[in-house]
Amino acid sequence: MSWGDVVASDQALREAYAEVHHLAEWSPWLPFETARAAAPREPGVYLLRETGSGLIRYVGMAGERAGGGRPQGLYGRLSVYWTGKGAVSGFGEAALDRALADPIWVEQQLRDLHERGPRRAKDWARDAVSRLGLEVSWSVTPDRGDALYLEEQVIARPRGHGLWNR
Repeated sequence: MSWGDVVASDQALREAYAEVHHLAEWSPWLPFETARAAAPREPGVYLLRETGSGLIRYVGMAGERAGGGRPQGLYGRLSVYWTGKGAVSGFGEAALDRALADPIWVEQQLRDLHERGPRRAKDWARDAVSRLGLEVSWSVTPDRGDALYLEEQVIARPRGHGLWNR
């Protein structure tokens, strides 16, 4: 599915996505689980969208934070969510909120608790992210300041069209 393949009848949303597309040079859409390994260790902005509908659900940014002595950038940010360590920030919180509102998911977690015993909160958060089956696209920026600016510009376009950003 490409940028123009949004399954939405809302012309305003299609136009907003076209504006987002033209704000920066974006990577191809990749499944979240493979995008993390391919993401650069540079600052930038990432988009998370639903696979079937093409609806962008979350817009985030990553700066130059270093972990273990080398910059982590987009790779680091996506890794934080994929490992469940970002459970109470940004996208991790949005994913966990949606999972906890799904009685079927909660019931499965409770069955797992009874059968296998307790798990760490980050494991629940990782499962919450994984269950969404989202795709990721990103744009690299020169530095954190440019990433913040691009993030603001992107969020302003589809605001009111189902973004999970607060």
